[in-house]
Amino acid sequence: MVKMLLTLKRRAGMSQQEFRNYRQNVHEPLLLALPEARYMRRFVVSYPLAAPGFGEPSYDAVVEVWFDSLEDLNALFFSENFQTKVDPDHANFLDLPQGGIIICEEVVVVADRQS
Repeated sequence: MVKMLLTLKRRAGMSQQEFRNYRQNVHEPLLLALPEARYMRRFVVSYPLAAPGFGEPSYDAVVEVWFDSLEDLNALFFSENFQTKVDPDHANFLDLPQGGIIICEEVVVVADRQS
């Protein structure tokens, strides 16, 4: 498995709720409508919670996407559909220079523990 992690920072002037609504209701449907979206095995978005003692979050969301291979990841992100329909939309809700990306292999250190 190959995993892509993205850290997302919302565009200036956009509230956290506006960011979340746009990402879920506008951007996500654009992505999921692509035939190449079939290459994703798992897609998770995490939003920050208020956590006293930890300060303000550095990002407004973290996205995790799993693929069977690097070729599958590339088939989605370098497809003409992604490049022309999804990628241009990022500027509508993201502060692109503030985001981050890593392509990685996941190493599970602790798996679903039972109390």
